[in-house]
Amino acid sequence: MPFTEVRRAVVLLSGGLDSATALAWAIQEGWECFALSVAYGQRHEAELAAASRVARALGAANTG
Repeated sequence: MPFTEVRRAVVLLSGGLDSATALAWAIQEGWECFALSVAYGQRHEAELAAASRVARALGAANTG
């Protein structure tokens, strides 16, 4: 059985369009992705909720 290398990536996911696009691209390219979101005191908790929804919709593990 041939050895297949698993490519893994951690994608910093803010919940915005840019990071969601980066995550979608990495998944499409065959990377196993882990979405990392950070609560750094931003005014809107909606950003973290959006990041979680994006990670779930694209099938990435949500680590933040």
